[in-house]
Amino acid sequence: MIHFNYWLRSSVATQPRFALLLALGSILLCTVVQPRALAEPVGEIVDPEPLIEAVRERPADARIAERIRNIYQQIEALADVGVDVREGVVMLSGTVANDKQAQRALALAIRLEGVVTVDDAIDRTMDLQGNVLPLLDQFKSDLQSYSRAIPLLLVALLSFFCIAFAGHILAKWSSLWQRVAPNHFLAQLMAQAVRVITLLFGFVFALNLVGATALMGTILGGAGVLGIAIGFAVRDSMENYISSIMLSLRQPFRANDHVIIDQHEGKVIRLTSRATILMTLDGNHLRIPNSTVFKGVILNFSSNPERRFDFELGVDADDDPIAAMKTGLDAIRELEFVLGEPGPNAIITTVGDSNIVIRFMGWVNQSQSDFGRTRSLAIRAAMAALAEQGFTLPEPIYRLRFDQPLAAYKLEGELQSSEPARADAAPRPSPPSMSDEPDDTILNVAPDTHLEEKVNTERFASSEQDLLDQNRPVE
Repeated sequence: MIHFNYWLRSSVATQPRFALLLALGSILLCTVVQPRALAEPVGEIVDPEPLIEAVRERPADARIAERIRNIYQQIEALADVGVDVREGVVMLSGTVANDKQAQRALALAIRLEGVVTVDDAIDRTMDLQGNVLPLLDQFKSDLQSYSRAIPLLLVALLSFFCIAFAGHILAKWSSLWQRVAPNHFLAQLMAQAVRVITLLFGFVFALNLVGATALMGTILGGAGVLGIAIGFAVRDSMENYISSIMLSLRQPFRANDHVIIDQHEGKVIRLTSRATILMTLDGNHLRIPNSTVFKGVILNFSSNPERRFDFELGVDADDDPIAAMKTGLDAIRELEFVLGEPGPNAIITTVGDSNIVIRFMGWVNQSQSDFGRTRSLAIRAAMAALAEQGFTLPEPIYRLRFDQPLAAYKLEGELQSSEPARADAAPRPSPPSMSDEPDDTILNVAPDTHLEEKVNTERFASSEQDLLDQNRPVE
């Protein structure tokens, strides 16, 4: 190495060209190596997290400890807590009554500026005096504040009762609500709404008067949740109540109407706020919920006095059905209770192997004739006319099959026929023919008013409210 240095110095001194080449090589090496060094990626500079100072002054710890002690001295429950601060670490010791007071001491200490952390070494004594006496003091303080607020509470209660009483008097003013809402049920509903609204207004006014706005918000929030729960629980009752309102506005029937509601038949007695009351054709009371009535299929026989009856009769397959239809219709037209317009009619419904079935139809006025009796007499008249004209009314025919010969059976009838006839046996009476006139009570087709009279008696004798109104429209 020594020889190389000596050779390099002598070469540079004796040969200027060699020195120039050496300088150019150095420049070229710097231009190649330096950009590569500069091209190396430089990491992003990130601000370091705030660090705890490496050197801390002793007076700062003393000031923190003194500040915390002064704060604890102002709080009676924390007066026995000891404080020691070293390098920003607060170490708490001493005794408190319970864990709540210990957590309070920790929260106060950590809030001071310059505190790094807090070490909890506080002893929870859980003594009776330290835990009960503060509660008693708080109770006495509350009693004193309540005693001072008694006049204000009395004024609030008096205001509530005055507002509620005014709403009750206004709700009982029936003549006013009858003028506002002609429908009795709606008038009663509006009166109840006014009563509830005044109660709520009086309650809110009393709470605002005593300054219990936070309590009012809590009560209203709980009432909303409770209202939703009650709404789900009484969903069926609310549906029935709303159906009562709709039925009172658009009434599908009147009192004493003959109706069928979902296969329940009877005379309408009244419509209440909960149910529709019918009197069945047997004279029994039937209560149907208004929700069922509102959603159900209603057949009203009384809305239109004219009603059509029909029945079927069969004639022999060899008879002329057109002649049979004419004969039956002529007999039906002669009945005085059958309406001439629209007149009776007949159609062929079935053609069988042994008979032809004909359906006869006619119209009657239900307000003047009983529907069931008129139909019965029309059947009798048509049968008599067909029989007089020689038409055969087919009888049921049954075919009997015997798997064994008849000789194998010993018929009871043969044994009885061999016995001598009793001399005292009375002859069997022959049935009356259709030409014999029946009793006048059977021919009387006047409508039966017995059920209607019972309904009227029930309506006037009962004090239950009736929502049926003759002035309301009928669907």
